[in-house]
Amino acid sequence: MAFPGYGAAPGGFPGAQQDPLYGYFAAVAGQDGQISSDELQRCLTSSGISGSYTPFNLETCRLMISMLDRDYSGSMGFNEFKELWGVLNQWKTLFMNYDRDRSGTVEPQELHQALTTMGYNLSHQALNCIMKRYSHNGRTGFDDFVACCIKLRALTDHFRRRDTSHTGHANFAYDDFIQVTMSL
Repeated sequence: MAFPGYGAAPGGFPGAQQDPLYGYFAAVAGQDGQISSDELQRCLTSSGISGSYTPFNLETCRLMISMLDRDYSGSMGFNEFKELWGVLNQWKTLFMNYDRDRSGTVEPQELHQALTTMGYNLSHQALNCIMKRYSHNGRTGFDDFVACCIKLRALTDHFRRRDTSHTGHANFAYDDFIQVTMSL
């Protein structure tokens, strides 16, 4: 999945008012035409994309915005929102494919299979770290699955930029490492 840059305000998006997603966006965006993390939380909750009307964790909403926030404003316009909506739907479809018992959660083996399907080749140790961070009672809900996907994608992208010889090894200066991990 590529995340090309956008930046036009909602009014600059041809046909924005006719787009079905624009209603969700406009209901919370306000005069500035941007959505902050708490506005995104309200918007996604009212849409029901999480499979329930339980709000996404605010930290997950911050991660979603940072994934697409190319101007570092801490908010997103309609085009970024539309892009996020597409990614969320892909992740939701994948999540539902592995939530075989329809409990709203995936077990460790199901999570591993979903991440493998996304192209992540993780060691048992890395998967254990992920499970400790993103599961509750050994199960991962959609909100935590989204947070995990965002962080894996961002860390992988940062790593690939530094692994110029494609050997699976990269050198990081301490300050660079801190910037990468703290920006997530």
